[in-house]
Amino acid sequence: MKKLLLLALSGALVYGEVVGVIPANKRTFDQSQYIPDISVVLDASYVNRNKTNDELQHLELPGVAHALLGSHEHDGANHATYNADQGFNLNYAELVFSSNVDPFLTMDAILHFSKNGVEVEEAYFTSTALGHGLRARAGKLLSNFGYLNAQHHHYWDFGDMPLVYEAFLGSHGINELGAQIQWTAPTPIYMMAGFEVLQGENEQMFGNATIGDIEDPIAKGKDAPSLFVGYAKTSFDLGDTTFFGGLSYAQGSSRIDHSDDEESPHAFTGDSKLYGADLVILHAFDSYSSLKWQSEWLSREMKGTQYSDATLSTSSAMKKQQSGLYTQLIYTHDQNWKFGARYEAICHNDVKVNGVNTNKPRDFRKYSAMIEYHTSEFARFRLQYNRNDSLYNEDGFKQTIDTIMLQANISIGAHGAHSF
Repeated sequence: MKKLLLLALSGALVYGEVVGVIPANKRTFDQSQYIPDISVVLDASYVNRNKTNDELQHLELPGVAHALLGSHEHDGANHATYNADQGFNLNYAELVFSSNVDPFLTMDAILHFSKNGVEVEEAYFTSTALGHGLRARAGKLLSNFGYLNAQHHHYWDFGDMPLVYEAFLGSHGINELGAQIQWTAPTPIYMMAGFEVLQGENEQMFGNATIGDIEDPIAKGKDAPSLFVGYAKTSFDLGDTTFFGGLSYAQGSSRIDHSDDEESPHAFTGDSKLYGADLVILHAFDSYSSLKWQSEWLSREMKGTQYSDATLSTSSAMKKQQSGLYTQLIYTHDQNWKFGARYEAICHNDVKVNGVNTNKPRDFRKYSAMIEYHTSEFARFRLQYNRNDSLYNEDGFKQTIDTIMLQANISIGAHGAHSF
C-alpha cells in the first residue's frame, strides 16, 4: 500500500498535479479564454426633402448654429450629418468589439465606416474590480451627460438627433478622449454620481485649439484636458412603471474656428457652461408592450470674444444664453411594431454683442412622427416624417423643411445589451 502511494505521489510530482499545487503552465492568466464579441451594425436610409442639398447648406439657426442639415466642408474634411443627402444614404457600418481583458478589466471598441472614411467612435477600457460601488473608464467615450448622449445612433427612437442636442453639441454629442469615474450608492433605489475629465474638442461648443497662425495667433489654445462633466442620476419603480431622471453639468473652454466659411468667416474664443435635466417614464403593459415618455432640457452659457470678417480682425465681446428641449412619446405595441411622436424647440436665444442684445429669433420648432417595424431584434425598418420650422436662409426668412425618411438598421453578431 505504501509503495502504491509513493508511486502515485511521485507521478503526481512529475506532472505537477498534486492537490494544492498549480502547474507552472497554468499559473498565468490565459486571455484566449476571452474571445471578443464581434458585431456589425448597418444603418442606411432613403431621404426625400422639399429643399435641395445645396439649399440646405446655407440654412442656419441665427445666433445658435449653422449647417445642421446636409453635408458641408470644414478644415478640409467633409462633415456629413446622418441622413444628409437626398436619395440614398449609407450613414455608417459600425464594427463592434467587446470582451473581458482579464478578471479586472473589460475593453470595447466601436469603429464607424462611412463613405468619408473610418472613425473610432469609441475605444475604452472599464474597471470591474474596484468595489465599493465604483467604476472607472478611460479612452475615447461617449459622455454620460444627460440621457441621450451616451446612446449610439442605432439605439435612438428617431433617425436624427434632437434639435437642441445637435445645435448645441453637433451630431456626435460629447464624444471625447478622457477618463470617467462613477459611484453607485448602496441604496434601495438606484442612485449614481459621475465625474469626467475630457480632452475638450467638441466642434459645436467646446474646444482648446489655437485659432490662427501659431506664431501670431488670433486666440491661443488651452492645454487639454479642458472639459469637465458631472452628473447625478436616479431610478425607481412604482408597480409596472419605471422612473429615471438626472441632472448634468459640463464646463470647458471654447475655441470654435469657422474662419474658412465662404459666406461669413468667424471664430469664437471663451468659456462655456452646459446644464441638462432629463426624465424618462416607462410603463410596461406586458412583456412586449409599453409606453415611454422621454424628455430633456438643455441650457448653455457661452462668454468670450467673437472674431469676424475675412481676416478675423474685427472682435467683439459676446455672451450667449440659450436653452431648448425635446419631448417624445413612444408606444411599443408588440415585438414587431413601434410608434412615436416628438416635439422639439429652442425657446431662449439671448445673444449680446458688446453688451447689446442682438434680438435674434427664438421661435425654433421641429415636429416628428415615426412608425417602426422589427422583423426581429436584429433588424428594424423605420418610416419617419419631420417638419422643421427652425431654419432661416441668408436673407433672414424662415424656411419650412419637410422630410420623409425610410431607415433600415440591421445587425449581425453578438452585441451587448443597451442600458435603460
